[in-house]
Amino acid sequence: MKPSHILRAVPSLTVLFVIMLLPVAAQERHGLSLFGDPKYQSGFAHFDYVNPAAPKGGTVRLSAFGRFDSFNPFIIKGSVADNISLIYDTLTKSSLDEPGSQYGLVAASVSYGADYSSVSFKLNPEARFHDGHHIDAQDVIWTFETLTSNHPFYKAYYADVKAVTQTAPNEVTFVFHVTGNRELPQIVGQLPVLPRHYWTSDNRDISKTTLEPPLGSGPYRIGAFEAGRQVTFERVEDYWAKDLNVNVGHYNFAAIRYDYFGDLTVAFEAFKAGELDFQAENNSKRWATGYKIPAVTSGNMVLATPENGNTQGMQGFVFNTRRDKFKDPRVREAFSYAFDFEWANKTLFYGQYKRTDSYFDNSELAATGLPSDTELALLSPLRDSLPERVFTQTFINPVNTKPSDVRKNLRQAKTLLEAAGWRVTNGKLSKNGETFKVEFLLAQAAFERIISPYIKNLKKLGIEASIRMVDVTQYQNRVLGFDFDIMVNSFGQSLSPGNEQRNYWGSESADRQGGRNLIGIKSAAVDQLVEHIIFAEDRAAQIAATRALDRVLLWNFYVVPHWHIPYHRLAYWKPLQHPDRLPPYAHGFPDIWWRDQAP
Repeated sequence: MKPSHILRAVPSLTVLFVIMLLPVAAQERHGLSLFGDPKYQSGFAHFDYVNPAAPKGGTVRLSAFGRFDSFNPFIIKGSVADNISLIYDTLTKSSLDEPGSQYGLVAASVSYGADYSSVSFKLNPEARFHDGHHIDAQDVIWTFETLTSNHPFYKAYYADVKAVTQTAPNEVTFVFHVTGNRELPQIVGQLPVLPRHYWTSDNRDISKTTLEPPLGSGPYRIGAFEAGRQVTFERVEDYWAKDLNVNVGHYNFAAIRYDYFGDLTVAFEAFKAGELDFQAENNSKRWATGYKIPAVTSGNMVLATPENGNTQGMQGFVFNTRRDKFKDPRVREAFSYAFDFEWANKTLFYGQYKRTDSYFDNSELAATGLPSDTELALLSPLRDSLPERVFTQTFINPVNTKPSDVRKNLRQAKTLLEAAGWRVTNGKLSKNGETFKVEFLLAQAAFERIISPYIKNLKKLGIEASIRMVDVTQYQNRVLGFDFDIMVNSFGQSLSPGNEQRNYWGSESADRQGGRNLIGIKSAAVDQLVEHIIFAEDRAAQIAATRALDRVLLWNFYVVPHWHIPYHRLAYWKPLQHPDRLPPYAHGFPDIWWRDQAP
């Protein structure tokens, strides 16, 4: 379960969220896990991976890309300030050293029945907003009703919730349309709780963008800011949950400041100059060559590569199958044959990457070999609507180990295009008088050096390809309106996939503005496999259904897969500190890091 669709908006969306799903009678629970009993027992002092004695104080300075014009992350309008989730608390909070678990935050406990037809949250009586108002059941109900009315993601993500009611003075219950969906309790636990009294007073309208710092309940509030250029989050000294076990060792910086840059190269220069403190590096060239500076040699700047035990998901060149030219999977496959990853990895990436061969790479959820008997039981009824290779071949990306492989793969691409009715005439690929033209939509210049050689290979096939670089706002608007041919996108995954798969691949989300089905997939077979994942009765069934879905997505060539690394690339100035043992599923910055306060 990874609802990461909303840019810079939804609280803690890169983190794994799960709740105990064993079919037992309803009882109050302090913490719940998909994979059995939670690691941390009732009354635990703190998570194992934090430093409970971490010093508090100091400012950490970070970069953000583009601009922002809103502090309202709960609508699709506007460009929202980075990490706005810092000002909000959710019903439950996940730990980072379990494959998936949640513990009480705004909700002190949670309970649900054996059929998963509803879930009840008993609220922490100490929970309050920054203005001192206690968080009550009506705040939760108002939040749910408002978010599902104002954002298509929330409407779809919580579509299985039939009703939300107050069932006790400090308790709220969510009743579901369906039974047996073991993930629904955990999904509801992710809900941020907003202050009803704030948004319904002084003519405020939550359906509109705003630069008025909103009232929150989380560890930080918005401090000084300059629209589009800089925003500072200030730690709330009387934060109601600062001593709660799930927060001990967290939120150590007195302030977190984001400076906005329209050019990431300029941001990197600012980092090297000491004007910024931390960089999670995603550029292989910079990692290989950009850090050969005196600060690293002297030890004042630290380079670290902690392991990343999370699934890598899928990043790739994403086809917009709403466009007629990309409806034929043979055309999409031809684009895969034209991409030379091995050359790019050696020449551009300094050999740092592994090719991504799965939508759930680096995990047991990834399809391997041929389908198992359990997978076949799910796939066989759908056989007439699936590529035959789903059943007969192991998916492998085209490989170019020597120059002759490049020529061979381009010939295969040409064969596929011809089979789809496209022919080269006077050096141009055409069909029924239409020349094959394609535009790569970008908002970051870093991908130009990767796409330009790709375009040269496409030109050999007669394809007229170009790059369209736009600013962040225009990019966001075009993506929301599905106005692109090919774009670069990542489909992040957790180790417990579930309802978010509907948003990624489901037919109902294909034409929904603000949804994450950027590809435009409308496949009854994919829809059914997604439902098998969501309603899996145990971990083995979840793995089998996910692997089956993985095969179908891969063999339909909806993307040209990119690459990944199974570790983080972190660069930071020495005053920043972190626990000796970082959690296995996240590097935890900035939540569990701190600034050394020694003189």
